Amino acid sequence: MNHGESIVSRTRTTKRNAEVVAEYGPFGPGGIHGVTFDGALVWFARDGELVAFDPEKEEVVRRLAVPADAGTAFDGENLYQLAHGEILVVRPSDGRVLRKMPSPDGESSSGMAWADGFLWVGSWRNAKIHQVDAQTGDVVKTLTSDRWVTGVSCVDGAVWHATMTENKTEPAEIRRLAADGTVEASYVMPDGAFVSGLEAGAPGEFWCGGGGSGKLRRVRARPAKAG
Repeated sequence: MNHGESIVSRTRTTKRNAEVVAEYGPFGPGGIHGVTFDGALVWFARDGELVAFDPEKEEVVRRLAVPADAGTAFDGENLYQLAHGEILVVRPSDGRVLRKMPSPDGESSSGMAWADGFLWVGSWRNAKIHQVDAQTGDVVKTLTSDRWVTGVSCVDGAVWHATMTENKTEPAEIRRLAADGTVEASYVMPDGAFVSGLEAGAPGEFWCGGGGSGKLRRVRARPAKAG
């Protein structure tokens, strides 16, 4: 296996249900392709634009004309956007593309998250998650899942990802992974609520793109209390 590749275990903890706390939108024709959160605004990718949503006001406050067809991430200063097989580094104030680099699996790339100088980039049909140097674009590690990857987030050092099956006969899930790729926890979405883009929000919650529905969802996936 290349780049320190490891396989996400099919054996995982007991599944729990994820709860959809709120829904917003849709925000126009088409779906949502990627989601990130800058601490105040939720940014999400739609066809040809990045949209900034203020969850306090429950309204769109900015739209940037940026090629956008998959995952979105934020490093504390700039946005990262998957677009037609490339990773774009985008200035959020005006949408200027500061630089570009190839995405690991080209146009198969899906979700994306930033943590500690690295991007975690999903590859949906290939069911992989690549750890990528955010400066060079080099792949340093690869995790392989047993399901399509439709969103990626990093929370307190742990990688989370959203999944679905090819034929959509099973509900989507949000999973927490150990460092070796083992699935530590799995949260099952309600029937028909697929995830396209995943980013941590308040503790125990995620912002999720609603796929072709065009809706943005706030989802609770909180581990059960110990004892």
